[in-house]
Amino acid sequence: MKIAGIYSFKDGEEEITKNYSILLTEVNAVIKAVDASVHKVKVSKEKTMTGRVLYSPPSINKAFKAEFSARDWTPVRVACDYPTTHFVKEYKIRSTNKGAFREMDFVKDKLGIEVQFGKYAFMVYNVCAKMTIFRNLGHINCGIEIVPVKAFADDMSTGVSYFEQFVWDLENRGAADIDIPVLILGIDA
Repeated sequence: MKIAGIYSFKDGEEEITKNYSILLTEVNAVIKAVDASVHKVKVSKEKTMTGRVLYSPPSINKAFKAEFSARDWTPVRVACDYPTTHFVKEYKIRSTNKGAFREMDFVKDKLGIEVQFGKYAFMVYNVCAKMTIFRNLGHINCGIEIVPVKAFADDMSTGVSYFEQFVWDLENRGAADIDIPVLILGIDA
């Protein structure tokens, strides 16, 4: 695969280039090591593209996991103990949140990475919520979000979000004081 687009959210490119240049080189090597052609294996059953062979996001994710793991990047999972103090007295809580967690795909030396080939809401959540939470918990300082560009997403199932759309929304949202530096990498096959 190759990097087709770069977007620096809250000075993410500058921070990561300055403080994590060796790890950024590793990230680039991981992206280049993933051969997209071997992941074009999903035969679509969708009405608009029945029978068309598409890229499989789960298969691509497995390849990224293997490449990052081989370079000692590890997932970080934190348990979530959700509060129950905000329920009204009259409400009887019927289930527990036992086993709830949040997980970052890959972390190394306080640089967090999320690889996202899913719905749009997950991209926004990763950058605008999850990465801030993991920074506040002391696991990361900066983040990298790896997402497909539109041309690549067009060869996946419908609903997969893409770089251009994500950048537009981040630019129009703006950065908040709580946001952290994130480098958004748009990749193509």
